[in-house]
Amino acid sequence: MIYNEKAECMSAPEKEELQLKRLQDVVKRAYENVPYYRKKLDAAGITPADIQTLEDIEKIPFTTKSDLRDAYPFGMFAVSTDDIVEVHTTSGTTGKPTVSGYTAKDLDIWGEVVARALSMAGATRKDIVQNCYGYGLFTGGLGVHHGGQKVGCTVIPISAGNTQRQIEIIQDFKSTILTCTPSYAMYIAEVLEREGVPPEDIKLKAGVFGAEMWTEEMRNEIERRLNLDALNIYGLTEIIGPGVANECMEKNGLHIFDDHFYPEIIDPQTLETLPEGEKGELVLTTLTREGMPVLRFRTRDITALRKGECGCGRTHIKMDRITGRSDDMLKIRGVIVFPSQIERALLKIPGMEPNYQIIATRPEHLDELEVQVEASPALFSDEVKHVEQVTRSIEKQIHDEIGLRVTVSLVEPQSLPRSEGKAVRVIDKRDMS
Repeated sequence: MIYNEKAECMSAPEKEELQLKRLQDVVKRAYENVPYYRKKLDAAGITPADIQTLEDIEKIPFTTKSDLRDAYPFGMFAVSTDDIVEVHTTSGTTGKPTVSGYTAKDLDIWGEVVARALSMAGATRKDIVQNCYGYGLFTGGLGVHHGGQKVGCTVIPISAGNTQRQIEIIQDFKSTILTCTPSYAMYIAEVLEREGVPPEDIKLKAGVFGAEMWTEEMRNEIERRLNLDALNIYGLTEIIGPGVANECMEKNGLHIFDDHFYPEIIDPQTLETLPEGEKGELVLTTLTREGMPVLRFRTRDITALRKGECGCGRTHIKMDRITGRSDDMLKIRGVIVFPSQIERALLKIPGMEPNYQIIATRPEHLDELEVQVEASPALFSDEVKHVEQVTRSIEKQIHDEIGLRVTVSLVEPQSLPRSEGKAVRVIDKRDMS
């Protein structure tokens, strides 16, 4: 189902004309109403009148998360706080959080793009959306809520956690669409299996999962265990929240809603714009946001862009699945390692669960990597020789995937922490040692 056929199936010339007009409008709005952008553009010798083509966007300086933190709390707003009707923030675990402000028009746009995303999962007025993203200052819960209501779904605002209650609701309310992080979806599947809930008690048909990186292997596992179509949703608090992009049922890339968010790919080192199909860092510009326009935001997410009409009929540019973050990757003995590579390697081994933690240390001034993996109950109680064989098999699979030797430790079932939000996959102890 296509929620907004006119916007989602627009021809390329029509799309580019609209993008340019909106780009010119947003640069003018930011320049005139946000002192940060006026100062930034003046320093670069750029005025709104210099934006004559879409390629002229490259003249505009980048915006970083640090810039947004420095503007805390309301320094990036382009309107009076009187016109801001909703505010969200990031976690602020590494300093001041970034603040995101929305006008009534912005909330309407947010609802629109999330409605498109949910419609890609087959959502209609007949569906019951069990929304397990966190409500509150984080954008996940309310973003999906706004979109679900826009479609006309029945939205259950259950938020994250209380998994036993989640299971009861899935059974009793006959929920059809599940929204949460992929790691929490896996945990729900674990609990369902542990409780012996019969498949006929579950009516889920689709899941819209995001807020953390996950692999194709993880998708296959979730689909198998929950018997649903698992789709990837992407978004950032700084841009709008969830709903920047989403997969359709083709499952071969995420449609960026590029009538509202203009994407670029840059080399994270040289900062040069890369051509279509080349992997680099995603940069996003809000084209329609009123309360807090953001120009050329460096997301730190590594992906590639691909043009062309999709089998679903939509013409939005697509982005590949995020493979890592330029600021979240581990550099071990000169080799770049992403958690998703570890996950991919684990799920190639029959019977292995994607419950793991990566621990980086630096004993004797040399980087070492330990991967703790939960063993199945059967394996953990098995003879030592078999356990050792499995451990070596995992080490080989990871070595083949990343090109580095790692130490694998099998730990007891259910011993690694479960997350109701984003899974904590990496513990880097190198700065502490």
